[in-house]
Amino acid sequence: MEAFLKTGKVGGGSGAKAGCSSKEDKKKARAAEAEKARPVPWVERYRPRSITDVAYQDQVVAVLKKSLSGADLPNLLFYGPPGTGKTSTILAAARDLFGDIYRERILELNASDERGIQVVREKVKKFAQLTAAGRRPDGVACPPYKIIILDEADSMTKEAQSALRRTMEKSGRSTKFCLICNYVSRIIEPITSRCAKFRFKPLSEEVLLGRLDLISEAEGVKISAEGKRAIMETSEGDLRKAITSLQSCARLKSGDQVEIGPEDVDEISGVIPSRFIEGLLDTAQLNSYERLEEAVDGLMCEGFSGHQLVLQLLNNVVENGALTDRQKSEICAELGKAEHALLEGADEYLQMMSIATVMMKVVSQG
Repeated sequence: MEAFLKTGKVGGGSGAKAGCSSKEDKKKARAAEAEKARPVPWVERYRPRSITDVAYQDQVVAVLKKSLSGADLPNLLFYGPPGTGKTSTILAAARDLFGDIYRERILELNASDERGIQVVREKVKKFAQLTAAGRRPDGVACPPYKIIILDEADSMTKEAQSALRRTMEKSGRSTKFCLICNYVSRIIEPITSRCAKFRFKPLSEEVLLGRLDLISEAEGVKISAEGKRAIMETSEGDLRKAITSLQSCARLKSGDQVEIGPEDVDEISGVIPSRFIEGLLDTAQLNSYERLEEAVDGLMCEGFSGHQLVLQLLNNVVENGALTDRQKSEICAELGKAEHALLEGADEYLQMMSIATVMMKVVSQG
């Protein structure tokens, strides 16, 4: 009778409910298919989902595993070069600790964008004051605290760091902090003394090679051994940069069924071919300003980065057996000045001419 009053048909209620549920299931299935078809950067697709998947950072993994087994989690300070897994590690730990509700239990802030004292007073303090239950909605036990992740914390102002220190003191039981930075020297001492510090090392060649092999096999990418070597050399222990380079090269060669070689990696990563570097050094030995100016003009017309030229010249000069130690030291000192000037916004052409003329002067003097 109830079904008749609601729907006008005998037994219509259960049919309507079944129809609605089937429609909702179809919508969810379509949404899941669309999500799967959506292009995702390989860096995100192959980001570690569990703490056991994190590569090469044994000390911090051991500490986080103890926290997963029931020990209390200290405030953490992760520092080290970019692309070594700092953010991925704490996000993977949050997944293991809180399961499906990990997004509700973490507050992730990029301190490069939001680094003032107002953010600490409003967002961080407000989130830290919230209480957390010791169980998930499905009844499974989980730690009764939240995690605040401050990425690039070395960009925060000193005032914001001082305000953060007080918040860390007051809400230590209900909220754990994880500060992530590249330079630990830029974090004030009162904060570093309250955190367990872990240095993330640049990834070894074996780890990089293993990840590149795994991703290239999963994505069906053909890459030569020389191409892998070129990616490892250009990434310099940065796994994020290595994966991005591999994806860019795969897009460059998509549909050609051709192996990715070192030339493709150099083109994608902006590496200057060695013939240009050696040509500049050979021209400097001729002791002719006009020829030197032509060589620098050629480099600039090719569109090469001044910063990349400085880095490659440094490696070439240090390994050059034809130069004396005194000549190497004078050229390297000029390269250091030029890099600092470029970072401060100086003109690339003028800095390249300055480096080239100093090299010519040093080489000609013998």
